[in-house]
Amino acid sequence: MASSEMNDDTAAAMLQGLGRRRMMRRAAAGVAGAAVASVAGVGGMTLNPTPAAAQSFTPTATDLAILNFALNLEYLEAEYYLRAVTGSGLAAAMTTGTGTAGTVNGPTGSAALVPFQNTAVAYWAQRIANDELAHVTFLRAALGANAVAEPTIDLVNSFNTLAGAAGLGSSFNPFASETDFLVGAFIFEDVGVTAYAGAAALLSNFLVTYATQICAVEAYHAGMIRTRLSEIGGQQVTNQIASLRSSLSNVLDFGTNARGNPFNFVNDDDNGLAQTRTAAQVLAVVYGGGSNSGLFFPNGVNGTVTSA
Repeated sequence: MASSEMNDDTAAAMLQGLGRRRMMRRAAAGVAGAAVASVAGVGGMTLNPTPAAAQSFTPTATDLAILNFALNLEYLEAEYYLRAVTGSGLAAAMTTGTGTAGTVNGPTGSAALVPFQNTAVAYWAQRIANDELAHVTFLRAALGANAVAEPTIDLVNSFNTLAGAAGLGSSFNPFASETDFLVGAFIFEDVGVTAYAGAAALLSNFLVTYATQICAVEAYHAGMIRTRLSEIGGQQVTNQIASLRSSLSNVLDFGTNARGNPFNFVNDDDNGLAQTRTAAQVLAVVYGGGSNSGLFFPNGVNGTVTSA
C-alpha cells in the first residue's frame, strides 16, 4: 500500500481497541518525516495566513468578554493543530495580552508531528491549522489592547484524563497516529461550534456576522472529522466522547452513530439546528467538570468569563 493511502481496516482495529489497551506509536522518524513533507509541501501551501483586522468599532463590555472567551478556545485549538502539522505551537508574539500568561504542556518537534498516512487527511489537518491560526490572528486584531494572553494549556494530562472518563483507557496520545489525531480533534470541534452558536446572539449586531462566519468554519471542520471517523469505524469511540460531553455540560451531544444513522456527520437537534452551549457549559467540558479550572486549562482561562 502506498503511504498516501489510508489502511481503513488498520484504523478501525485501532479505534476498536482504544478502550482495551494503550495506544502504541505506529510511526518511526522516517514516517513522520514523510508526513511533514506531505503536509508542508502539498500544493505549496504554508501556514502563513494574511493577518485579518475587524472593521473599527466600539465594543461593549459583553463584546470584549465574549471575544476574549472565544480567543481562549482558539488558542487551545491552534496549539493542537499547529503542533500536529508543524511540530511547534503559536509564536510568542501571538500569545501576549492581559491576564496571566501561561505555558503549553504538549509535545514539540518530531514527538508532535502526526504520521499522516492519507494525503487527504494531511491536507485537511493543514487546512484546519491554517484556519485556527487565522482565528487567533483575527480575534487578537479585533480586540487590540484588550486581547487576553494565552493561558496555561495542557495537551498531555488532559487527553489521558478524558480517555479514562470516556472509557477509552487510561492513556491516549492524539499525536501518535492519524487515527488518534482525528479522535483528539473530534473532542474540540463540536465544542467550538456549540460555543459560537450559543454566543452569537449576545454580541453587538456588527459582530454577529463575524461570529457566525467563524462558527461555520468550525462546523466544516467538525463535519469532515466526523465523516472520516465514521468511515474508519469510529462510531463507538465518538459516541462515548459525545456521551461524556453531554454529562459534563448537560447539553445533548451526538456521536457519529445516532438516530439510526451510523454515518452521522452533524451534531444538531430535532429541528436541524446546531446544538448550542453557554459559556459556562463550554467551560464545564474543557475544564473536565471543574468549576474554575481543569483539564485543558489547569489554571483556568483568561478574561472575565472564567467560571463553569
